[in-house]
Amino acid sequence: MSTAPDLRSHIRDVPDYPRPGIVFKDITPLLLDAAALRSAVDQLADYAKAHGIDYVVSAEARGFVLGGALAAASGAGFVVARKPGKLPREVDSAEYELEYGVDALEVHSDAMRGGPRVLVHDDLLATGGTAEALCRLVEQAGGEVVGCAFLVELEFLNGRSRLAGRDVLSLITYESE
Repeated sequence: MSTAPDLRSHIRDVPDYPRPGIVFKDITPLLLDAAALRSAVDQLADYAKAHGIDYVVSAEARGFVLGGALAAASGAGFVVARKPGKLPREVDSAEYELEYGVDALEVHSDAMRGGPRVLVHDDLLATGGTAEALCRLVEQAGGEVVGCAFLVELEFLNGRSRLAGRDVLSLITYESE
């Protein structure tokens, strides 16, 4: 019987990226290791299945990396949340604040008809702005957010507080930089 890979050991710190003082958590080493990738997807999918989801929704671009695999492993559909102007039909939109301005995410307006159960997923939970916007977007489009799942969480940035009252799973957590 083999043991599950240590996912944390597959996350690489990149100092001073994208700007001085930031320690970027690079997930690409995990993506390169088939066993670690399978373990991460399986753990996220177990969480999703336990919540009886109909869809996984993820934001471009990094959320797409695991989002589609998570949806497939969960037996769920995949809803893409894109930057403004990238989707070809009528959309619902939610704005969120960035450190230096405002951005938005959009989903097709008909993507979540009928009140589906939705899992919000992203690779990383930092300040929580993107995840909070995804939750608003799902609800605005008619879905029910039943959980939020992340590969990595930077606890010291307190992003989970923006998801208060929601069920949240993070496979890897960092309490400090």
